[in-house]
Amino acid sequence: MDIEFNSGSTINEIQGDALILIISESELEHGGLSEGWNDRISLLGKTGLFSGKLNQTYVLPLDNPSGCPVAILVGKGDQLLTTEDLRQMAVQTARAALRLKAIKLVFKVSENIQELTVGKDILSIAYALSEGLLLGSYRRPTYKQEQSQYNGPNSVIFTIEKKSADAVERDWNLGIQRGLAFGEATNLARNLTNMPGNLLTPSDLAVAAIEVAERYRFPSEVLDERAVGKGSVNPPRMIVIRYQGTGHWDNVVGLVGKGITFDTGGISLKRAPGMEELISDMGGAAAVLGVMEALGRLRPRINVVMVIPSAENMPSANAFKPGDIITSMSGRTIEVLNTDAEGRLVLGDALTYAREWGAKRIIDVATLTGAVLSTLGDIATGAVTNNEEFMERFLAASNVSGEKIWQLPAYPEFREMLKSEVADIRNAAGRFGGATTAGLFVGEFAEGLPWIHLDIAGTAFLSKERGVNPRGATGVMVRSMVQWLLSESE
Repeated sequence: MDIEFNSGSTINEIQGDALILIISESELEHGGLSEGWNDRISLLGKTGLFSGKLNQTYVLPLDNPSGCPVAILVGKGDQLLTTEDLRQMAVQTARAALRLKAIKLVFKVSENIQELTVGKDILSIAYALSEGLLLGSYRRPTYKQEQSQYNGPNSVIFTIEKKSADAVERDWNLGIQRGLAFGEATNLARNLTNMPGNLLTPSDLAVAAIEVAERYRFPSEVLDERAVGKGSVNPPRMIVIRYQGTGHWDNVVGLVGKGITFDTGGISLKRAPGMEELISDMGGAAAVLGVMEALGRLRPRINVVMVIPSAENMPSANAFKPGDIITSMSGRTIEVLNTDAEGRLVLGDALTYAREWGAKRIIDVATLTGAVLSTLGDIATGAVTNNEEFMERFLAASNVSGEKIWQLPAYPEFREMLKSEVADIRNAAGRFGGATTAGLFVGEFAEGLPWIHLDIAGTAFLSKERGVNPRGATGVMVRSMVQWLLSESE
């Protein structure tokens, strides 16, 4: 999507498929809009078709001479708008545009837009609106014989009729750049996560990762990995991309994403109902790849090594069996009690490899446990950490992005549950505290480095549209991780 800022032109001078107007409840009731709009807008209120409440939309045909045939009215309520309010308004606007099959949008911005928001910051306003338009315009790819020729809006012009100062234009353009980066990165993660397992094997995921690396000239490598995928005809891969934003390769952040491209559970076979959604078991890998896409666009002053351990977890004569003892890359021996607890095995090796590349802080993101769904549903991502200061800074970033995270306790008693009589550690600790013990298993391989585990099993793939997220893959945690990296780079 192309998004640009324009000032000094009237809305009638700009051609488009839909004009977007933000309308408050009080404007609807008492007027205050520009000449020619008050009567037609107030009539909508009187008939109950549009009230101006936050996030409400209404499509109004335009009969007067105009650059656009229809207007999309977007309600803002009467309160000061937060960044999240702006983002959600833009999402609803984009979805209305999708229903209209609009391609070019003209977004009329009030000259006093700053006074309508809590932060009063132009860059944040431009960022939230641009990001929301990208997120709301997303459509899940389909594989039907007859494909629609319409691919969603591809052009947006934010326009203010009064000529803006140079500083205001600069902030608008910077905000748009950031919003585009966040939105495109999230949509990349959504596309990958939505791909069926027969079209996205570990080697296919490696190809997608190399495409991102080559697009931005990032160093990368793909290793064959002896791992959970022994039962699959599609061999595992360990995928590494490095981003160097400073003069020296130091203070490196490790981002690790679980890349199980399909998870049957292996010998500990899952139940059939709902198994088709396990195409999303590489949602963590998609998220960290989305982050690399954003880093390529924004180029912050920070160093990152991204590691994706990828495999298919399938049952066969070669597959791991319950009771097997395996040796991890770190040298730790692991008692495999449940082959469906496979993600933590590959993540452990990936954390070890991230440390070998110099990572001093590590975030792993994974669709790791069903247990997190029992605790948080599909509303919030579960988090486990060994460093409270690290966690606090990450939570602050997630508040900006609007993504919900809930920190789970990591008491020593949970670690005790992972002890094995015959190996250094076991990969399952029973039903109770499952989201925490799974996270702590992964954390053992951080070797004491500051570490955060993000369990997105509930939030990576939704059964119905909610908020900024569509049905299917959400690209969750891309925006929080990018926001945190930007805050650290500053």
